[in-house]
Amino acid sequence: MAVELALTRRGLLRASAAIGLGVLPGGGRTVTATGPAAVATGPILKPLPPELFTVFGTNAETKWEALRGQGYHTPIDRFFVRNHTATPTIDASTWRLKLFGSGLLGSPTSDRAIEFSYADLLALPSHEISAFIECAGNGRSFYTSQQGQSVSGTAWKLGAVGVARWRGVRLSTVLRRAGLSSTAVDVMPSGLDDHFVSGGTDLGPVRRPLPIAKALKDTLLAYEMNGEALPPDHGFPVRLVVPSWIGIASIKWVGDIEVSDRPLASPWNTQFYRLFGPDQPAEGSPPLTRQVVKSAFELPWPASLTVGRTHELTGRSWSGNGRVRQVEVSVDGGATWHRARPHGGTTRTGWLRWRFPWRPTGPGSYELLVRATDEHGITQPDTAAYNTLGYLFGAVVRHPVVVA
Repeated sequence: MAVELALTRRGLLRASAAIGLGVLPGGGRTVTATGPAAVATGPILKPLPPELFTVFGTNAETKWEALRGQGYHTPIDRFFVRNHTATPTIDASTWRLKLFGSGLLGSPTSDRAIEFSYADLLALPSHEISAFIECAGNGRSFYTSQQGQSVSGTAWKLGAVGVARWRGVRLSTVLRRAGLSSTAVDVMPSGLDDHFVSGGTDLGPVRRPLPIAKALKDTLLAYEMNGEALPPDHGFPVRLVVPSWIGIASIKWVGDIEVSDRPLASPWNTQFYRLFGPDQPAEGSPPLTRQVVKSAFELPWPASLTVGRTHELTGRSWSGNGRVRQVEVSVDGGATWHRARPHGGTTRTGWLRWRFPWRPTGPGSYELLVRATDEHGITQPDTAAYNTLGYLFGAVVRHPVVVA
């Protein structure tokens, strides 16, 4: 059941430019999105120079020193990559977004789904937001290095986060065009990347339920990133952007969306992305949603600074609860704290940039600390609550610096 939409002149031009002759931004071979997604020879398509990224197999972490002086939005060439398998390359001219399920009027089945083409989406009213995407495991390595606790998963420092300017169509617009029922409870978008296999078990396509309230509030079906068509590594042709929530909610390479009148489940809200551990129930915590408060210095790890001069320390702080209202820096390992000076603009779903001048008292080893407080009065703690999968590390990070 294809949804027919009249293309505006602007929408037609944008669709033609994006689809072209089956050539994708960033290159790569194309596949028909309704069939199996082909993958590149490597799991990530874009260049990953060592001065910008630390690579963990299918994932690439942004080095924080690479963001110094780069402005508010993370440039695409420096934006971290979180893949469960490998980046697919998808032909926008054959791609279809399919919606089905008991939460739509008439309960269309997957083989009789409501369909939107790429051009259909470009013709709908667009919306733009600046928002961070952040892996739930960002900061995971500090459970071990700072707290002496064993966790599993990619050993991110703090670079599995980025803020971009996303443009697309509100998910609420598409759901209502498809015939959203008043009985809808959950939506579950699925990606077109390869099935994820864990422990020898095929868990199927990456997918995770989203409550209808969040889907209708501020969730975006994005087709642009920082003013360009989404690159393949970041979800081309269309991805979800779920502001302030953990990154797994922002499914990349969306192919279909189930809309249900009852709660939905997948391994990504039952087996993963819950808190497990000695202080949690046997089945784990409720599925994770909002991110926690975090801060990072725009410095190498570890950093080397010159003695006898004043250094302008810079960094960024963000929170899944809203705007950051205050940032404090300690240059003596946490004994004393001083207010950092904000600079530039900020958004409720993005981050706050800040500066702090520091003249080391002499040569030696230092630990620099930074903590943020958001608009709800939530401040980064000294330690993070332990969980075996290493999610939501929000404690103050001790950044090593050698002054010589």
